[in-house]
Amino acid sequence: MFTPSRRTLLRTSFAAGAGLLAGCSGPGSRSGSGSGPGSRSTPGLQGTGGEAAFVPAGPRGYVNPSDPEVLAAERERGSGPVRTYRMTAGVTTLDLGGRTVRSWAYDEALPGPLVRVTAGDTLDLALANRLPATTTLHSHGLRLRCDMDGVPGLTQRAIPSGADFVYRFVVPHPGTYLLHSHVGMQPDRALYAPFVVDDPREPLSYDKEWIVVLDDWLDGVEGSTPEAVLDQLLPEGAEHMAMGPGPGTTGPSRVLHDSYSRILHGEGGNVAYPHYLVNGRVPSSPSVFRCRPGDRVRLRIINAGSDTAFRVALGDHEMTVTHTDGYPVKHRTTDALLVGMAERYDVLVTARDGVFPLIALPEGKKGEALAVLRTSTGRGQLPPPSVRPDEVRGKTVPARRLQPDDSVALDGREPDREMRIRLTGGMEKYDWGFDHQPYSVRRRYPVRAGERVRLTLINATDMWHPLHLHGHTFALTGIDSAGALKDTAVVLPHRKLVIDFDADNPGLWMLHCHNQYHSESGMMTVLGYRK
Repeated sequence: MFTPSRRTLLRTSFAAGAGLLAGCSGPGSRSGSGSGPGSRSTPGLQGTGGEAAFVPAGPRGYVNPSDPEVLAAERERGSGPVRTYRMTAGVTTLDLGGRTVRSWAYDEALPGPLVRVTAGDTLDLALANRLPATTTLHSHGLRLRCDMDGVPGLTQRAIPSGADFVYRFVVPHPGTYLLHSHVGMQPDRALYAPFVVDDPREPLSYDKEWIVVLDDWLDGVEGSTPEAVLDQLLPEGAEHMAMGPGPGTTGPSRVLHDSYSRILHGEGGNVAYPHYLVNGRVPSSPSVFRCRPGDRVRLRIINAGSDTAFRVALGDHEMTVTHTDGYPVKHRTTDALLVGMAERYDVLVTARDGVFPLIALPEGKKGEALAVLRTSTGRGQLPPPSVRPDEVRGKTVPARRLQPDDSVALDGREPDREMRIRLTGGMEKYDWGFDHQPYSVRRRYPVRAGERVRLTLINATDMWHPLHLHGHTFALTGIDSAGALKDTAVVLPHRKLVIDFDADNPGLWMLHCHNQYHSESGMMTVLGYRK
């Protein structure tokens, strides 16, 4: 007799929900392909066009994504100039630098096209879904209106194949951010793009800007897909290999064995990727950034990977950290940075004369990602993929040691509410969750508008987890933390992470691990504002 496993039940419930959502035409979606300016759909505003706003399943008494409290918070953000973008999610062939793969991407590009606005602008971004599956778009790190947050089944209906959805919201704060799908394992394809919000009163002085997007890559390599690799990680993996997209195209085993990272206090991750990329390029054919000797260069470093933390350094250069996750910090010099999944760091460097490797080592794994800085007078060959500048093993400044700039630091207000959530699960059963519970859209951790919330996240597992809170920015608190503002932070095995945030953005907000394989296995939950 066949007994369905935990993963079978999870996948069945997710698939059923996606199917129901795909069958609905709700606010912000439009059936059919293509849309001109006169036929563009409107976002999911309550009552717009006579359509009811999306309400997720769950207990009563919480602020839903388009409730009046959400609309009032959006009005308080103002209404700056409208910046219009359109992106298409579709199946395409990508060139990784001499190696081609079939994958899913935005506008057939890896990374996807840069979206750039100024703080205070209104972003109007139309996403056309031409994938063979539902999708959404999440603006990672932004404190935006809840019904534009892009979480299927929680803040919106998933966008059906062949439909469009318009994400429209005020962008309140400058910084370096990330756009990505929030459906299943789609972020471990090419469904991500850099998102830069410029400061109209930019305090930094620099000559050039270099956007650096890091990624771990396996989709389309020797038949691998992210869904199949997720199944390989499960104890009943062989049983489920044929359940995901592309039955039979499972590829070789990508399960990571014998991994250890001193800085991560344990295993480097769960997946052994065949390639690591900078700006969509493999190390044998790196992207090259050009500037003049003496130029002051701002690097916006984004980790778009799904299972890999990168140790990043620029050969023969010291970096000055200016921002983490979009928010300014008191400047600190360092040789290297450890960047967890979905974290972002801005740094300044003064370019020396020559050719220099920007190396990103996958922490606790084999391989490397590489890009190159070349000055206008710099001569010499490109560095080989095996290059290991001294800086990559030099001084590293962890996020908890960074101090917030005075302009953004939280005040000394004591918390009104304290919560403790345990991170649970393990590799043997691959049963990641919070408080021993897998994700359910019906489950809520309650907060109230106006509160200062102190959240203690206790990692009771043997694995490190980069945790992300949607819709808010939190301060790293605790004995050894300096209060830097972030939206994604690593909690080490059998350690705790204490964060403070102000409940100033009503709605339903996901808290989850940004290891895509952990979140899809259940390490997601919801913070909900009580009415």
